[in-house]
Amino acid sequence: MQNFVFRNPTKLIFGKGQLEQLKTEIPQFGKKVLLVYGGGSIKRNCIYDNVISILKDINAEIFELTGVEPNPRVSTVKKGIQICKDNGVEFILAVGGGSVIDCTKAIAAGSKYDGDVWDIVTKKAFASEALPFGTVLTLAATGSEMNAGSVITNWETNEKYGWGSPVTFPQFSILDPVHTASVPRDQTIYGMVDIM
Repeated sequence: MQNFVFRNPTKLIFGKGQLEQLKTEIPQFGKKVLLVYGGGSIKRNCIYDNVISILKDINAEIFELTGVEPNPRVSTVKKGIQICKDNGVEFILAVGGGSVIDCTKAIAAGSKYDGDVWDIVTKKAFASEALPFGTVLTLAATGSEMNAGSVITNWETNEKYGWGSPVTFPQFSILDPVHTASVPRDQTIYGMVDIM
């Protein structure tokens, strides 16, 4: 057996109905919230409506970045960074799977960096600070909801890089198994393989 030390600062909130915890988790970071998500699945399964309702209950000022792609693109990250900088966003909430969360990590780091976020992704620059963010997981797979790593793609240069920083751990992650119940069987199996 090998010795090791494991540290994970992400607060994991697990269980049915735990989405309500957003009411106590988000306000400690601020009122201006960027909601990041992918396609329309969170609207079809009502997670979107529930999240928006909770954000309104806590009087959050809501900004949205939708359409995050599988293998998130740096161009999408840059859109999110611009929203954050233009509006003084204080907290980012990622609702989705690994791609949405990876994109959010890059937005969080890039929002606190004066240069091109691609410098951080390619490790020409180091992310020493980031906006705080949390996640609502809708697809179990890569573990992005509780790690600091992210993978971003640049379609213009045909490059894809993994990167990470101690400042890109989520503040919290909500894992409600009900949110993953509608995931197709095959996609669930792919996620299980990804975990291993």
